[in-house]
Amino acid sequence: MTKRLKFPPKSAFFTAVRQRVDAHFSETGKHKHANTAMWVKTLIFLGGFFGCYALVISGVLPSLAMLGCAVLLGMFSAFVGFNICHDAIHGSFSANKHVNKALGMVFNLLGASPYIWNISHNGIHHTFTNIPGHDEDLVIAPGLIRIEEDDPKRKIQRFQHWYAFPLYGLASLSWVFRKDFMKIFQKKIGQVAVKHPAKEYFNLFASKGLYYFLFIVLPLLVLNITWWQFIIGFVALHLAQGLTMGLVFQLAHVVEETDFPDANTTGTMEEAWAEHQMRTTANFSADCRMAAFFLGGLNRQIEHHLFPKVCHIHYGEIGKIVKQTAQEYGLPYIESPTFFSAMRSHYRVLKKFAREATASKVGYKAA
Repeated sequence: MTKRLKFPPKSAFFTAVRQRVDAHFSETGKHKHANTAMWVKTLIFLGGFFGCYALVISGVLPSLAMLGCAVLLGMFSAFVGFNICHDAIHGSFSANKHVNKALGMVFNLLGASPYIWNISHNGIHHTFTNIPGHDEDLVIAPGLIRIEEDDPKRKIQRFQHWYAFPLYGLASLSWVFRKDFMKIFQKKIGQVAVKHPAKEYFNLFASKGLYYFLFIVLPLLVLNITWWQFIIGFVALHLAQGLTMGLVFQLAHVVEETDFPDANTTGTMEEAWAEHQMRTTANFSADCRMAAFFLGGLNRQIEHHLFPKVCHIHYGEIGKIVKQTAQEYGLPYIESPTFFSAMRSHYRVLKKFAREATASKVGYKAA
């Protein structure tokens, strides 16, 4: 049985960086939650999401334009998730918990459960980042994609650097039809035992039912399209949504410089939690305003993992503090200058494990 992991006591690094970030907000008179710019972003992305949905469901567009609008709807779904729901579920969007809860509920309209996300992402991924057997974000497509040494080799993985990116496009379809249902009936998420209140089972099925009605039943009822045209549009929407989400999440933790550490024989990690985050998390396009605008600060995952209760609109400011403090304490600050350089690094990780599968003459498990 895998032991429950423990981290050593808080480090001098985390104490120092937290004090400096707190001092920054105190000295500038800013608060850690959404500012005017954040609310403007929120209106833009919610407007784009509901606007695209309204255009599709209205039936006023010709077929090709409707397909293009479905793709845009998928992209806006990802942007709403990145910029609004992600902060809200972390409790960093607003100091008012009711505002956070209301905006977090929008996650249901993206096909995902905010309740399950809060457990698997906020509770487990943020604690056990990149730890094999504990961080379920490492389980991308079991048997098909291998990104850490403990995963068994399979012959098909020789080609994973070719098929991984299209496979990421299926992420939101998995969320809509499989992932949340699977997790709520698991006794453990990662290695953490979970027991869900009865109301959460009802909430999950009710919210999924609402999503299926809005995105499957209603379009088939009101639009003058064939079933196969609907399938093309629905799949196109989710490929756009899934690929956008999948790429961003992978570039934050699965690049060449990030580690996949494990605990010692007593179940204790070698480094404190904050140092662990610095070795398992990466930034990309940190100085790109467009990336910051569209990706909800997820291009600055280092700052997000250290300060998940700070709204992402402030990551650019506190990033300078985090980077300087990391350098003072001799810790890595992993970053790629651009989105494409990060994607190339992720591709090389995939290819490295593909070569291992190619080179292995024994030990294959049946695909």
